[in-house]
Amino acid sequence: MPTVTFIDPDGTPHDVQARTGQSLLEVAQDNDIDIEGACEGSLACSTCHVIVDPKWYKKLKPADEDEEDMLDLAFGLTKTSRLGCQIVVTDELDGLVVRLPAETNNLLG
Repeated sequence: MPTVTFIDPDGTPHDVQARTGQSLLEVAQDNDIDIEGACEGSLACSTCHVIVDPKWYKKLKPADEDEEDMLDLAFGLTKTSRLGCQIVVTDELDGLVVRLPAETNNLLG
């Protein structure tokens, strides 16, 4: 099983096991990581915004236009920002590191 490290805004790391084919949002929710996911992964919000470690960013499939549009709504957007619902865990992503932003924008609630 691939391992993913989620880093809290305060710098605390959480190493968790992920199943291949899960989205990062699903991995986070299965492991009590503090990611909201208000739209439940339907690409209608930016509450699952994560900041991908730069060494891992280029290993991801590029964001599509719909994800880019939702990322525009994210608080604290960076060059390596992605939506956790759009990153699917593969064996090649074993060791992936993502940071959780300090805040999120929830336009659904």
